[in-house]
Amino acid sequence: MSKPITKRPVPAARRKLPRSFRDLTPTKSFNPRTFFHEMVWKALLTKRAGNHRRPEFPRLKLGEVAITWIGHASFLIQFTDLNVLVDPNFANWLFLLKRVKRAGLKIEDLPPIDLVLLTHAHFDHFHKPTLRKLPHPKIGVMPRGVGSLAKNLGFSRIIELEWWESFAQKDWRVTFTPSKHWGARTIHDHHRGYGGFVLEHQGRKIYHCGDSAYFDGFKQIGKRFEPDVALLPIGAYYPENFREVHMGPDEAVKAFKDLRARWLVPMHYGTFKLSFEDMDEPPRWLMELIHKEGLAHHLKIMEEGVPEVF
Repeated sequence: MSKPITKRPVPAARRKLPRSFRDLTPTKSFNPRTFFHEMVWKALLTKRAGNHRRPEFPRLKLGEVAITWIGHASFLIQFTDLNVLVDPNFANWLFLLKRVKRAGLKIEDLPPIDLVLLTHAHFDHFHKPTLRKLPHPKIGVMPRGVGSLAKNLGFSRIIELEWWESFAQKDWRVTFTPSKHWGARTIHDHHRGYGGFVLEHQGRKIYHCGDSAYFDGFKQIGKRFEPDVALLPIGAYYPENFREVHMGPDEAVKAFKDLRARWLVPMHYGTFKLSFEDMDEPPRWLMELIHKEGLAHHLKIMEEGVPEVF
């Protein structure tokens, strides 16, 4: 009688340690001296600008949506019966990175939050101290693999989605859309997803891109949804290899056309020093491009803390 074959467990592959500071970022662009000079030192020398505003939220009619830019990629989206936060971040510091423009409003001035959308786990988009202080958010929707980070942050319900999956409640729906970015929160944290969201309510469609380089997926999102408002990133694109994971204003205009959206609202600029271009360059370049394209009537550059009705 032959002996049963015992399979030996296959040893897990060893994770490679980063060989240098460059390996900590997907574009492998930084060395310690450049990082400190461009991201830390220049920001330290910059006086923090902007003011917290006491928001005057508008009275909305059915089908109207009010959008308030908090700063960076953070937005408050309001309908007559629904208050939504996307990637809320009220931090004055992200480790060594100084916030060079204050949040447009204070956390205590937020209305009760029904829904929080979190596009990915990066510290500037998924900011735990902010999430802990929110006024009792009921539902948090985020990519697959991010839910473990959201435990004990005050959510009554956590929903994780894959690309193109939707979650609906009452008469609103949110769909998680693809992007060209990455989701790791730490060096080898590659199981966490990333993307954007399309929020549908009262006949309106609001698209928040999250972080993304330009890719053909914008055409697919546009074909499926044709959003009314597209919240698109325009900063952190220089040096050139940053475009592997971020868009510049030129690519944001191209994405806007692919999306077939009515309004372009730029974001992800002017708040944290995350790259090498001047802080005021993204909106200036965007306005120049938009006017050349004859699309000025589709652009809405928002001021932090000031609600705009669409």
